[in-house]
Amino acid sequence: MDLEAFAGALQRVRRQAGLTYRELADHAHYSHAHLVRATSGRQLPSWDVTTAFLTGCGVPAELLPVWRRHWEAASRDPQDVVELLQTAETLEDLGAALSALARPRSLRTLERLTGIPRTTIQGWLQGSRLARRDRLDHLLRAIGATPGERAAVAQALDRLSSGRLRAAPAA
Repeated sequence: MDLEAFAGALQRVRRQAGLTYRELADHAHYSHAHLVRATSGRQLPSWDVTTAFLTGCGVPAELLPVWRRHWEAASRDPQDVVELLQTAETLEDLGAALSALARPRSLRTLERLTGIPRTTIQGWLQGSRLARRDRLDHLLRAIGATPGERAAVAQALDRLSSGRLRAAPAA
């Protein structure tokens, strides 16, 4: 789900709840202007604002994890991530792209989702450790990466594994 689709979904929730932005502001404890910006489609609201918006509209707490996944998907621009992967020349470049895909999840959350130790994932995200393709694809599937993102990661990994990417210079 992209940013505009996410904003549109928030607008539909508010309309279905039958609330004006001013009424929602009373329920959500955020200003009217803040909530209007949340649904503008120009900037992703923080997760706190999103949660207050949804809760203020009466969305049950058990649906918030689904909304969180949509929010996370909207928080990254797939074009930017794929471009990062296509131009990656070092392990650090690959790690930066993987970090963008995994954002905003913590290492602990990633470990829980995948069963892969945090230290291993951290090495991948920092660009200090080369991942095996199957383990990296397991991580990508767990975070909901698109098929295009997964393919771009695989291509970057292939370039790195074949020596066409270079290790980052030592600091």
